[in-house]
Amino acid sequence: MREIVLDTETTGFEPAEGHRIVEIGAIELFNHMPTGRSYHQYINPERSMPKEAFEVHGLGDDFLRDKPKFAEIAAAFAEFIGTDSRLVIHNAAFDMKFLNAELGWVNLSPIPMDRALDTVALARRKFPGSPASLDALCRRFGIDNSAREKHGALLDSELLAEVYLELIGGRQPDLVLSVGPSGTAGAAGGSDWRPRPRPDALPPRITEKEKAAHAAFVEGLGEAAIWRRFG
Repeated sequence: MREIVLDTETTGFEPAEGHRIVEIGAIELFNHMPTGRSYHQYINPERSMPKEAFEVHGLGDDFLRDKPKFAEIAAAFAEFIGTDSRLVIHNAAFDMKFLNAELGWVNLSPIPMDRALDTVALARRKFPGSPASLDALCRRFGIDNSAREKHGALLDSELLAEVYLELIGGRQPDLVLSVGPSGTAGAAGGSDWRPRPRPDALPPRITEKEKAAHAAFVEGLGEAAIWRRFG
């Protein structure tokens, strides 16, 4: 199962008020394991960056001015997330609102909301009454977020990937090996991998001295020893 852990940074809270996406970061997981593939893009929002947003993200007008506009990166972004991969997002309604607004402005199809898994909702179900911010969950799971001085989409998606894996029970929640997309052994959930007998038996590692010590030990247990009854 392919999943994309995703985060966006924006100029404000409402696309309907003219706010835009300025950064997208995403991490690919396959069967709950990071594949090493990621997507990261700064975006020219075609508007000024409000002071409050600059203080949160550290991204200013000068930095963003020469970055591509969303229309220029939309196809590459859509290709990375695919058409059916689950999108793992912290406070999914916010990011999906902005992503679908941006996609709509360039005449691309919106992303169905049912593709999104909201880790805020997941954390609140698992730990009712406890803080569910990304920082709070990092502290709960002992995940190092010391580099998070400013909100950054790629760093936040990397942290969220670790948080998500802890929320669902660790890196291999099903504790079963499977075959990944490249045919190599990967994480849980695949259907092609099957256990098979070892073609050549492993050589014994017990020494003659250890065999003799075991025989003497069994001899001292008497006739009722289980090793005598079952060979």
